[in-house]
Amino acid sequence: MDERLSGLRPVTPLVLIPGHMCDARLWGPQLAAFSGTRSIHLAEIASADSMEALGTAVLAQAPPHFALAGLSMGGIVAMEVVRQAPGRVERIALLDTNPLPEADHVKAARRASMARAEAGELGSLLQEAMLPLYLSESGLTGPILDLCHDMAMALGPDVFLRQSRALMARPDQQDTLRGLNRPALILSGAQDRLVPPKRAHLMAELMPHARLELIADAGHLPTLEQPEATNAALRRWLED
Repeated sequence: MDERLSGLRPVTPLVLIPGHMCDARLWGPQLAAFSGTRSIHLAEIASADSMEALGTAVLAQAPPHFALAGLSMGGIVAMEVVRQAPGRVERIALLDTNPLPEADHVKAARRASMARAEAGELGSLLQEAMLPLYLSESGLTGPILDLCHDMAMALGPDVFLRQSRALMARPDQQDTLRGLNRPALILSGAQDRLVPPKRAHLMAELMPHARLELIADAGHLPTLEQPEATNAALRRWLED
C-alpha cells in the first residue's frame, strides 16, 4: 500500500558516500542491514578533483530529500553536500572524518604519495603507507585488509590522483557544521589512527545536538571492522 494513503510516514532514502579509494563494498554490511526497509543510493566520488564538484555530482544523483552518511573522504564530501544544499539533507551521519582543511605537512606527504602513484607504485604505496593505518591493530591482516586493497586497486591511480587533489584543496567546514540543525550522528572507531577520535570530539563541540558514538575495537573503517555496533548506531540515528 502507498504510504501516503495508509497514513504511514514515508521512509527517507539513504545516500551513502564511500571513503578515499573505496567503493560500495565499504558499506556492504549496511546495505545488507538497511536495504530491505528503505531506498539506498550509493554515491560516486571518483570522477572529479574538487570537493565542490564532488558535492554537486552527489546532489545531481540524489533524491530530492534524503538522509546522508559519509565515511572519511565520504564524510568530507557529505559536509560539502550540506554546505551546497542544506534543505535537502534531513539528517547526517559523519563517520571517521575531519571538518578541517588539510594541514601543510599532510599536503607534503600527499604530494609524495601522488608522485609514487604516477610512477606506477600504487600497489606498494597501499601496502607500505596507507593500509597499515586503516584498521585497528587487531585487524592488520585478513579479509578486510584484502578488501581494502582490492577496492583501491580497482579504482586505480587516476582516481587516486583526483581524490588526492580534492582532499588537498578541501575547505574548512566548521561553519557548515555549526549551522546545521538536523538529527546528526558523529561516529568514530575508537582506535582510528588515520583520523583520530579527537576530530569526532571537535565535531561534537561544533554540533552540540549531535549524538557522538565511539566504536570499540575499530580503526578507520568501523563499517567493516565492527558492523553490528556500527549498524546499531546508524539505526538509532535513522529512527531518531
